[in-house]
Parts: sequence; structure tokens; C-alpha cells
Amino acid sequence: MSETTAPQPSLDDVKSWDGYRVDDITGQGVARVEGLFVDGETGQPTWILVKLGRFGKVVPISIRECAAAAGRVWTPHDREVIRNAPAVDPALPLNREQENQVLEYYGIPDTVGRGAEIKDRPAGSITANPLTT
Repeated sequence: MSETTAPQPSLDDVKSWDGYRVDDITGQGVARVEGLFVDGETGQPTWILVKLGRFGKVVPISIRECAAAAGRVWTPHDREVIRNAPAVDPALPLNREQENQVLEYYGIPDTVGRGAEIKDRPAGSITANPLTT
């Protein structure tokens, strides 16, 4: 799946998604938004963090692949893709290599979107930070 070229939602918009239900491509509820990561250089929102179940793991989903309205976020992935996504610690930043693993899992190449944004950043550099309010 490739990231869309639609305008990226603003930080304020994405912050309002906290607690929203996340629906997969079939419309099934699979998770809740539990936070977000912002770009390590620009501070722009990059990933929503979704929690799978009450005690489940937290996984990132690209903001560019999401649409939100009426208390819900829709993603183009099915339940199994989301459940099998790499887990992240919502309190710790992602370095370039960790973020590249997530991008690779979702099939986002380094020629577009987030992949292109971090492609030339130094190895080991922090590319995404958890949003702290």
C-alpha cells in the first residue's frame, strides 16, 4: 500500500483523534487511537499510535493513509495487517532504522511520502518523537 498524496492533516486535527475508534478497510473496529508520533525535525504529525485491545500492543499507522470523521479513523489496511504490524513503545522515539522497518512492513517505499522524507537522514538519527503535551 502506498501513502496517498492527499493533504496531510494538521497537528491540531490529529491531536483531536485521541480516543477515536480505528476501523479497518472493511469497516470493522480494530483499535483505538492512543497517541501519535511527530517528525523529529519538523514536528509535523507522522504516525497515529493505535492500541489493539485493552491490554494489547501499540502499533503505528501512517497518518497519510488515514481519514477521520465522526469519532472514527479509517485505514486502508485489514485487521490482520494492523494486528501484525511492528509494535512500538509509545513513550520512546523512533530512529531511522526502526521507522524504515515500519515503512517496509506497510509497503511504503523510500521514494514517496514518509519514506522519502527520512531516506537521507543520518543512520541512527531520531526521525519520529512521541507527542508530549
